[in-house]
Amino acid sequence: MTRYADIPKPIRSGLVIVDPERGTPQRIIVLQFNPDTLERSVAPQAAGGEGGGGDSGGDRNEALRLKGPAQESWKFTAEIDATDQLDVAAPNGIHPQLAVLEMLVQPTTAQLRAASHLSKKGTIEISPIETPLTLFTWGSKRVMPVRLTELSVNESAFDVNLNPIRASLSIGMKVLTVSDLPAGHRGAELYLAHLAQKEQLARAAQGGSFAQLGLGRGI
Repeated sequence: MTRYADIPKPIRSGLVIVDPERGTPQRIIVLQFNPDTLERSVAPQAAGGEGGGGDSGGDRNEALRLKGPAQESWKFTAEIDATDQLDVAAPNGIHPQLAVLEMLVQPTTAQLRAASHLSKKGTIEISPIETPLTLFTWGSKRVMPVRLTELSVNESAFDVNLNPIRASLSIGMKVLTVSDLPAGHRGAELYLAHLAQKEQLARAAQGGSFAQLGLGRGI
């Protein structure tokens, strides 16, 4: 007889919203379904410009130098479906789930009112509104600070009150590095921990040999 309690539950990916000063989690967003695919792009920050020299016109002495961490971006499609959770009351459909994600790229009404108040008082320079620190998690080996660069929503089903009950979201993110954050920022420390994890995984990879490359005598 199968014991369903023994079947391990898959870990979900998601987002954690953190207070950048206190480091305390403000909200945890668990994706309803893990995306089927992840699209990642990693671009080096070459010191000599794009390509690090040669035809790019950069300094040849800088061809192998890096001026900072690579620029990394992620893109995936997330699915939200209220009909998959029939045991959970959803009088507003998936409006709340969509609103939580949209607020990651929106200032709050309180922040906008405060900025408007400063403007009316004649404040010459108003600092841009700072949002909470966002972490993207994909298992224990990928926890990184990010900024959402894209949020495209395709709503595909509605209830009788026109509340959306099914949607797919195209989410794009830029990984924030020590080049993007001020020294001592909690996000910068979290990025360094993410990079250290990647270094540890790289050391665990098995190396090859010259023979496998057809270079029996080496180079």
